[in-house]
Amino acid sequence: MNRSRKCNNDVSAPLLQDCFIQFYMQNFTTKIVNLMKSEGLYASQGGPIILSQIENEYQNVEAAFGEKGRSYVRWAAKMAVELQTGVPWVMCKQTDAPDPVINTCNGMRCGETFGGPNSPNKPSLWTEDWTSFYQVYGEEPYLRSAEDLAFHAALFIARNGSYINYYMYHGGTNFGRTSSAYVITGYYDQGPLDEYGLLRQPKWGHLKQLHAAIKNCSKTLLEGVPSNFSLGQLQQAYTFTEAGGGCVAFLINNDQRKNATVQFQNQSFVLLPKSISILPDCQNVIFNTAKVKTKPNKRIIKAKLKFDSEDIWEEFKEATPNFDDTSLKSNRLLEQMNTTKDESDYLWYTLRFQHNISCTEPVLAVKSLAHVAHAFINSKFVGNAHGNHSVKGFSMENPITLDEGMNNISLLSVMVGLPDSGAFLESRYAGFNSVEIHCTEKENLYNFTKYAWGYQVGLLGEKLQIYKEENLATVEWSKFKLGDSSNQTFIWYKSVFDEPGGDDPVALNLSSMGKGETWINGQSIGRYWVSFHTPKGKPSQTLYHVPRSFLKKSENLLVLVEEIGGNPLQITLDTIRVTSLQHEDDFSFHQLPVPQQST
Repeated sequence: MNRSRKCNNDVSAPLLQDCFIQFYMQNFTTKIVNLMKSEGLYASQGGPIILSQIENEYQNVEAAFGEKGRSYVRWAAKMAVELQTGVPWVMCKQTDAPDPVINTCNGMRCGETFGGPNSPNKPSLWTEDWTSFYQVYGEEPYLRSAEDLAFHAALFIARNGSYINYYMYHGGTNFGRTSSAYVITGYYDQGPLDEYGLLRQPKWGHLKQLHAAIKNCSKTLLEGVPSNFSLGQLQQAYTFTEAGGGCVAFLINNDQRKNATVQFQNQSFVLLPKSISILPDCQNVIFNTAKVKTKPNKRIIKAKLKFDSEDIWEEFKEATPNFDDTSLKSNRLLEQMNTTKDESDYLWYTLRFQHNISCTEPVLAVKSLAHVAHAFINSKFVGNAHGNHSVKGFSMENPITLDEGMNNISLLSVMVGLPDSGAFLESRYAGFNSVEIHCTEKENLYNFTKYAWGYQVGLLGEKLQIYKEENLATVEWSKFKLGDSSNQTFIWYKSVFDEPGGDDPVALNLSSMGKGETWINGQSIGRYWVSFHTPKGKPSQTLYHVPRSFLKKSENLLVLVEEIGGNPLQITLDTIRVTSLQHEDDFSFHQLPVPQQST
């Protein structure tokens, strides 16, 4: 595609911007589709890809763009379909998805919340069944039970659902700086397969049994005539009946607290609270969503290596830049994301000023729309503060001491991930938006919001990449000294270790650290923020996944940058496994006892 032909300067600036957006969108989508086609991956080519998705939950922001938003949906759908993948296209949570693109549901309870396809020739698809939810620093993990997962999956199928995709079925790790704002490094560790790929029981086993039951009914579910009727005030039956006599039933009890006895096809069934019983022949129950037969398992964590000797650590103190050290200057406070270009979480704001007024008990007062702030006066640390996932900004106030004459202020603004969603992301503001020094004398005030500022993107250690073996010598490392960790800011630590034996997954236990980032053999295993506690007084995450593919047999390089506090002598390298389940027969229907009267 030739951009100059598609977008010319004869149109107004807003239209030109829209044209460029569509140009890049179409280029990107076409590139991905062509890559898939070149490998023969679409089902129409004999490959495994059965669906393609264009956009994601765009309806959440569509109204903010008015008619342009509606027009964009139509354009995106048409553009995608014209790429001729040979498989259907979907738009998630997009009730106005244009034909033939299929509107689908994302969420935890699509059997209850989904309004259905917007055309009778489209199937009912659940593209994201959330097995948990992403966790953010300062909050507890979201625990979704196996029973709840099974109930809503079964309900969706009962109500003519034809496809369920779990999000996430396998948890993972946000390596490097890939997690979004405040999101922890571990991702969906509560999935049926956890962050390490280990079974999380009973969730994994219970869903396996549910889908085995549904598969056993598949012919009738696909070919039968659906109907539903009431069995009581909070009870329902959904049935599928074939002309040849096949019959499948879903008996539902929506009462959260009580069993319900119902009559169905001349039989009496006792339905457990908030449950669905599946009857592949409309007579015998083979599965109930509230009856979990799989035993829970337990995660076993073993420390294989302790980094508890001062002799194995070296450290490098990150310098605090002053105004004269910076090359980027501005007479205003700059927005952080546009300044750093996502090259770093960190942006230094520095200034110098002549202190020449009466100011008793001065207080540095800062307002920020980033995530964390650290303050230094004349290169001395004076305090820090942070926000959380639920607020847009935060304030920091610290008593300070000023020298007579020239003073230097160095403020470090920190992002813990970029915004993940919303309209007009390009217009979001992050970083400091107000910097003042308040005095006891009310009439006296230093306001630096519009002032000569100097900026430095990132840390020196980042710029020099001292987390890589080949760059270690670019700075002078010193022997580790255990001091008052609460006053130690921005220290780089390094050590070496050997790979633990076996094939169990490996994790670093950073429960003794504060906040920072960790690298193994030059590869970042992600941010850590152990000092940000949940309402229960515990860190949101202490174990940080180290893939064995990152490791060598020996002499593995471990580098951390610690923002404040933290004691590396208590770091351990752990292995992770889960307890084995007691032996259970494979879930095959001829082996199961068939309850006649009660579920």
